[in-house]
Amino acid sequence: MSEPGFDPVKWTVSVSRETDVALRTHLASHGAKKGDLSRFVAEAVSWRLMELNLAAAHDHNRDVSGDVLEAEIEQALAEVRAERFKRPL
Repeated sequence: MSEPGFDPVKWTVSVSRETDVALRTHLASHGAKKGDLSRFVAEAVSWRLMELNLAAAHDHNRDVSGDVLEAEIEQALAEVRAERFKRPL
């Protein structure tokens, strides 16, 4: 994890022995290298956060019709593209 601007933070995480063995076995069977456990956890957390954010967005927009939502998304994209490429709307 030597990405530019990457400033690692150490976590202390407790899991069951069964989870530990299962994950380490999985990683070992796929040729795990140093840092793979941390990468696995970071990716799992990222995926879970994305799922939670998507669920919140779905809940927030549950009463909005698909057509209205699609029109709002298209409008937001047009605004971003116009700003990024300096084109008039």
